[in-house]
Amino acid sequence: MNEADDIALVEQCLAGDTAAFGQLVDRHQTAVFNVALRMVNRYEDAQDIAQTVFLKAFQNLSRYKAEYKFFSWIYRMVINESINFLERRRPAEPLEDNHVSPQPTPHDSLEASELNGTIERAIASLSPEYRAVIILKHLEDLSYDEIARALGIPEKTVKSRLFSARRQLGEVLIKEKADIHD
Repeated sequence: MNEADDIALVEQCLAGDTAAFGQLVDRHQTAVFNVALRMVNRYEDAQDIAQTVFLKAFQNLSRYKAEYKFFSWIYRMVINESINFLERRRPAEPLEDNHVSPQPTPHDSLEASELNGTIERAIASLSPEYRAVIILKHLEDLSYDEIARALGIPEKTVKSRLFSARRQLGEVLIKEKADIHD
């Protein structure tokens, strides 16, 4: 995705071409949905969050500042919306097994499936703030700067949260492994 194209589409939309917003949705809907799904762990809830994010983005498009990347702006919205959803939903619901591996192939092994499920459960056990930085860094492959902009926090805080989240994730995975072997 080209950031200049996103900015041009935003300008077209603000000039009255609502079809341009549809193109923005097409370009970013998969990433927005995937972040929401990883945050809330329920397909239907992730769909609702993604729809809400795009509705809010459309309503607030005039507030978007072109000096920032559009995806950082929209990622911040999806993270915030997901965190708000999780806070309303407490206590956390368990991860649904049918979303651990959306398109299994015949060559997938049982061990890989179990590992994937263990990692997904471990990520789901993190606080929303830690889960957000893990997802954006390791699953969405954003830079520290991009994560900082998406979450509206200093880059130093991103690094600190990542350090703590990784440590906590490691502890959960070690405990999970010990529980399996007992």
